[in-house]
Amino acid sequence: MEFISRGVFGIASVVLMLIALALSGYSAGLIVTALRGPWGDAGPGLLESIGYVVIAMAVFDVAKYFVEEEVIRGREMRLASEARRSLTKFISTIAIAVFIEGLVLVFRQSGHDIALVLYPAAILITGILIILGLGVYQRLSADVEVQVDARDRAQDKVDKVEGKRK
Repeated sequence: MEFISRGVFGIASVVLMLIALALSGYSAGLIVTALRGPWGDAGPGLLESIGYVVIAMAVFDVAKYFVEEEVIRGREMRLASEARRSLTKFISTIAIAVFIEGLVLVFRQSGHDIALVLYPAAILITGILIILGLGVYQRLSADVEVQVDARDRAQDKVDKVEGKRK
């Protein structure tokens, strides 16, 4: 069953990487199209291409995460600190993508109707909430890690003392 699971994650990772590559290619096409036209009209196309590159990076990072954590390592037991670092890296990438997308949308809408800035502002607030949630997770999981490490060290001392008595 583990072999099937790794295979499915492997296939999903390859598909996601191909999608990320296609998005990057589409973004490159947008850049070329924007630069071929009048220089003053290139801004919207360039901003749109940034959005596609950011999405491509986030999709690629998800695929990379699947490969590293599910295909290569499998579902073996991990230390809490390793899981925390992996999740932190993954969520940080998503948060960065959300922030960049929000900024691109703010720049795109800034010269237009002010009501159109509400959606980009909501995206930026979402990014802030992601970072706050990650901070809470980091704090709580670090506290638990300290407690588990202290318990493990105490148990090691007990095991050593009992080993000397025998």
